[in-house]
Amino acid sequence: MTPELQKKCIDTIRFLAVDAVEKANSGHPGMPMGAAPMAFVLWSRHLRFNPNEPRWANRDRFVLSAGHGSMLLYAMLHLAGFDVTMDDLKSFRQYGSKTPGHPEFHDTPGVEATTGPLGQGISNAVGMALSQRMLAARMNGGGRFPIDNFVYGICSDGDLMEGVASEACSLAGHLKLGNLIFLYDDNRISLAAPTEVTFTEDRGKRFEAYGWQVQQVEDGNDVEAIDRAIRAAKADPRPSLIEVRTVIGYGSPHKANTYEVHGSPLGKDEARAAKQQLGWPLEPLFLVPDEVRQFWAGRIEEQKKGYEDWQRRFTEWQRANAQNAKLWSALADQQLPDDLPEQLAAAVATAAAESTRKHGQAVIQKAAQLVPGLVGGSADLDPSTFTYLKDGGDVQPGSYGGRNIHFGVREHGMGAIVNGFAYDGFFVPYSATFLLFSDYMRPPMRLAAISKLHSVFVFTHDSIFLGEDGPTHQPIEQLAALRAIPNLELWRPADGVETAASWAGALERKDGPTVLVFTRQKLPVLQRSTPVDARQALRGAYAVVDAEDPDLVIIATGSEVSTAQQALPLLDKSLKVRLVSMPCVERFLKWSGDEQRKLIPHGRARLVAVEAAGGLDWYRIIGDGLMVGIDRFGASAPEKALADAYGMTPQKVAGRISKWLAQGARTNAK
Repeated sequence: MTPELQKKCIDTIRFLAVDAVEKANSGHPGMPMGAAPMAFVLWSRHLRFNPNEPRWANRDRFVLSAGHGSMLLYAMLHLAGFDVTMDDLKSFRQYGSKTPGHPEFHDTPGVEATTGPLGQGISNAVGMALSQRMLAARMNGGGRFPIDNFVYGICSDGDLMEGVASEACSLAGHLKLGNLIFLYDDNRISLAAPTEVTFTEDRGKRFEAYGWQVQQVEDGNDVEAIDRAIRAAKADPRPSLIEVRTVIGYGSPHKANTYEVHGSPLGKDEARAAKQQLGWPLEPLFLVPDEVRQFWAGRIEEQKKGYEDWQRRFTEWQRANAQNAKLWSALADQQLPDDLPEQLAAAVATAAAESTRKHGQAVIQKAAQLVPGLVGGSADLDPSTFTYLKDGGDVQPGSYGGRNIHFGVREHGMGAIVNGFAYDGFFVPYSATFLLFSDYMRPPMRLAAISKLHSVFVFTHDSIFLGEDGPTHQPIEQLAALRAIPNLELWRPADGVETAASWAGALERKDGPTVLVFTRQKLPVLQRSTPVDARQALRGAYAVVDAEDPDLVIIATGSEVSTAQQALPLLDKSLKVRLVSMPCVERFLKWSGDEQRKLIPHGRARLVAVEAAGGLDWYRIIGDGLMVGIDRFGASAPEKALADAYGMTPQKVAGRISKWLAQGARTNAK
């Protein structure tokens, strides 16, 4: 490649980004202009891909953690032959396009992760790198085939400011993930000001302390120095950070190296001036010179040949390694037995009064036997969440054959790493901590919902009834907050059968994340008027105690189902009462309107919801009915004292319902 062609290739990336942002009159041109050389070196010399098979198992992954620079990625995908057309580039940031403002998984072929919220992408990449190490440990048999890829990415100052990146990168260093390489776009400019206003630490020394290899490239336009650094990173057994000193908005005469070029179009005059300064034609817009097209056509053919060679070797490997090939298929397809709910329910069939976290312990062990891809761990809480997989082995530095991942006290990073596994697609990952700490994990759970990821988030200690730890650990508003996230299913089971159903639902659901919420305290075995199995409970709601044409319907979840059941004998004996357990509100809301009204007859019956939480979300189901919940923070005390103080004993629940019914009767009489 001549220096002239190389410059044309890099400037093509720059000005595709500039033209797209100008056309949209919205976007972030500065980062693509400065980072184009490093993206070019990575994609033209190192990245392993096949545009016709963007999910090829042994591809190298590329994560643009600095998702605001999305046009850099879209330009690379277009040039590298992915299904991102010139028309797609021209419809940047428009409704329904393949080129949204920040990269979105599923929307654009070749996008490995939904990024934009800073710090998430690099943390997802840690999960991808660990997933690939764990896959290789199961498949490679001491060699380097069939899995020998790398996870690359570009991160920004903002990514490294975010705490989630610190959590995930600390764990990556501990685990010695040498297949993880990030180029750091060190342009020293953030959206509002130079980074020296807030960010003056030595980032390289921080990452060295994490256990990463750290290199510096002083000139972001020095493609040979960038290339040497990537080659050195690939040869090092540690994860690598390459600090590349770039100029944001490179080529812009008046805005380069200023925050003005971070998040706004250059403007028509400045865009023209930038092209003149770099010797780029003013017309046509969205130019890809023929010789640049020809270069990328050669690169694409080279990559396709590499893919075909791998496929040939993979076919031979399958024939020679029948057992591993069978496991590969089970992992790649996330295979489940047809009778999964029944088998999980059998694990708790003889269970007596017990906490749902304890039921969950029995169910997850059975699930691990049935689903070889089930892997995960907790944020230093295995003895409390009961989510450790017995005989599963531990993932440790340089030893990735286990199933139990020790995340440490890193809830935010844990959630993002779990999503990285789900993006990668071979394992079904779960995390575990207390429900209160879901607040630390909300960003990755929201992104999992946006990206339709098969992530499972387990939370125990689900209410004030965890007791003496007090209000700092007692969730109140968390259930409503999680249920507010679109495309997230939340299960709060009441006993062993519902716990089995909740895990079955989580494992079977592949188009979005699932939250499983379990109690610390023991719960009695539900006494159902009609036997209900796990498959029926999977629908999300059913009658525990039924009554034909009821006067009153009480809906409860989790520990409050048994509380409500014990309250029934204390109500007016003339009332016909139906008690509904609703372990998954989201599943119930997917029923047809007629089905919903059949179980919960609005207008014909008074409606009550009982849940030891804030409860604002219940009014979408009970309308102007009564919410028996908790609207203030908890307190440090034993469980029984809290139940009495917060009105959640059977006697006090019955009293609140009776008082409400009496008030309604008096109102109607008037």
